[in-house]
Amino acid sequence: MSFPSLAEAVGGLVLTTLLGLPSPAQEIREGVWMNAEEIQQLPIAGEAWLALREVADKPLPKADLAGRDNNCDVACLAKALVHVRTGEPGLRDEVLLALQDVIASERAGDVLSLGRNLPGYVIAADLLGLPKPLEKRFRSWLELVLNEELAGTTLREVHERRPNNWGTHAGAARAVVARYLGRAGELARVAQVFRGWLGERSFYDGFEFGDLEWQADPSHPVGINPAGAVRDGHSIDGVLPDDQRRGGPFSWPPPKENYVYEALQGALVQAVVLWRAGYDVWQWGDRALLRAALWLEREADFPAQGDDTWQPYLINHFYDAKLRVVVPSRPGKNVGWTDWTFPRHVLTVR
Repeated sequence: MSFPSLAEAVGGLVLTTLLGLPSPAQEIREGVWMNAEEIQQLPIAGEAWLALREVADKPLPKADLAGRDNNCDVACLAKALVHVRTGEPGLRDEVLLALQDVIASERAGDVLSLGRNLPGYVIAADLLGLPKPLEKRFRSWLELVLNEELAGTTLREVHERRPNNWGTHAGAARAVVARYLGRAGELARVAQVFRGWLGERSFYDGFEFGDLEWQADPSHPVGINPAGAVRDGHSIDGVLPDDQRRGGPFSWPPPKENYVYEALQGALVQAVVLWRAGYDVWQWGDRALLRAALWLEREADFPAQGDDTWQPYLINHFYDAKLRVVVPSRPGKNVGWTDWTFPRHVLTVR
């Protein structure tokens, strides 16, 4: 990972002070997603490891940021994780080739495709460390990606305007890039917007919401409904209104709307990246991410399935929750392998 220069670090702190942005409150941890020391402590046995190893041993598909369902990104992440754990050089070589190919491949796509696919590549690059020529080219490209216009909009614009899965995926990609490049001010802005999305509107309220049917307070819409919210005698505490609305107007039992899990994929990536950068993100919005996961499993009777099964591992890990898990989990659209990287017993944030 490339750390910020003194000028960049001071500039970020000045920006957070002048603009009233949330400032880091906890220990800052090396690595965008993890670091080598943490990975070295993980086991090379068990179902989670075997599933990770199986993907790492397969040839990579074409690296393509424009393909919404392209999974080269999470496969690169698998190879990077296994390389760091085992030292096998061939895995690193494969990822380096993919990182060369992926540069500028976003131009045929849109912001959702970019938001979904970019984090895995950047995290892999951070874990592996790049040769100087590739590192220079990769960083220069990332500097442009944040404000590159795709289908009429940019990653930054979508993150700050769309309070649904588009916005959370854009925010995740923005957070990963900002941390990788060491841009403290950029990451502080991600934190500000994310805290507003989690329900703390005093930090940010610039979103453009769709139908307000699932909002606890339609006059003050949020990304995740506040604690204790009730409608017609039913709990809507933890609902993601701007994605739940895609299942139709309010009804009970609630529709099992998968766009909610899609939005949480981006939200959880933002949370991990910001937490590692020192933000007390798991407590924001009255533990909004925990409440969202609990509502889906307990109120909607809709536990994570398919490529969302990596999410409960993070919630269980950081909140000491007891969400149902699938062993092994499947990687998502942006990251994965959390059944191996974030086992519940390693760390509990209370």
